[in-house]
This record gives sequence, structure tokens and C-alpha cells, in this order.
Amino acid sequence: MESLPRVVEKKSVGVELPAGTHWWCSCGLSSTQPFCDGSHKGRGMAPLKFELEAPRKVWLCNCKHTKTPPFCDGSHKALP
Repeated sequence: MESLPRVVEKKSVGVELPAGTHWWCSCGLSSTQPFCDGSHKGRGMAPLKFELEAPRKVWLCNCKHTKTPPFCDGSHKALP
């Protein structure tokens, strides 16, 4: 079995999101990155639910190693 979380990219992704509930992929397996598509099922991981009060642009982690999920904190810079 693949080691999780899988690094999707060693950079963040900026997305304009509407207000409301969003589900960030924490395992790196989703085909709809950076959002969850259910690929984590049966692998002991779960997506992270986050809420936005108003529409805005956010920078989401795509290396899956951030200390401030789902937002990028620059952790990708320290990955091999």
C-alpha cells in the first residue's frame, strides 16, 4: 500500500471559493485536487472540512504536509 499522505505537488494552489463548506483532500489520492473525491476510503484517512464565511481566494496545501491544514504554510519547501 502507498505511503500516505501522497505529495500531489510541492506548491500551494490558489482557488477562488464561495462561502460555505468545503472538503480538502488530506490523503493526496483524490482526482479532484485539492478537494476530496472519496479516494481515501479504506485507507485510514479522512478529508478536512472547512468553512468560509464569505467568498475569497485561498491558498490550499497540495503537498499535504502543512501544519495549518488546509492552508499552505510553506512546508513543501522542506520536502526532499
